[in-house]
Amino acid sequence: MNAALVELISKISSGCMGEQDIQRIADEAAQAYADADGFLAANPDINYDDTFPIALGEWVVVGSLPDTVLFQADNYMDLFSQITASFGPGVAFNIKPKQLAKTEPLTALNRIQVQLSSMNKEAGGYVLMDFSQPLDDELQAVLVYGCDEQRVLELAAEVGIHAAPALKALRGEA
Repeated sequence: MNAALVELISKISSGCMGEQDIQRIADEAAQAYADADGFLAANPDINYDDTFPIALGEWVVVGSLPDTVLFQADNYMDLFSQITASFGPGVAFNIKPKQLAKTEPLTALNRIQVQLSSMNKEAGGYVLMDFSQPLDDELQAVLVYGCDEQRVLELAAEVGIHAAPALKALRGEA
């Protein structure tokens, strides 16, 4: 499981995380998946209990991802604001977050995906992917390179974390 977690976290981080951080998160998550009670006993500061709708290992992965990798928001305008901020000021976007304020969710998500698909062409653009089950926000997503989309779906299924291309999921196609 550790190797699958390392590969999954590497692919969803799209170069935003170092190998040491990726390995640490994967190690902790693998321990949490293998022995939840033991992991919680060894880490009493962790705020997790069995009422959470996701496994402890998944919770470790999601809770350990930086905000440049995991985007959480209650609407697409805020989600896109986080995405654009993660790229930094040197990357120009054709749409602005406020342009999504009064659009329907499907329209907003389509505009976001069109923008992301046009970037980093050599890697197949980016795909906004729903990731895990949102706990405190309506939306929770990661960006993956288009060329990695299928592998990310396979890895997520292997480790038991929900993942789906956000636009296809909203359209009911995923």
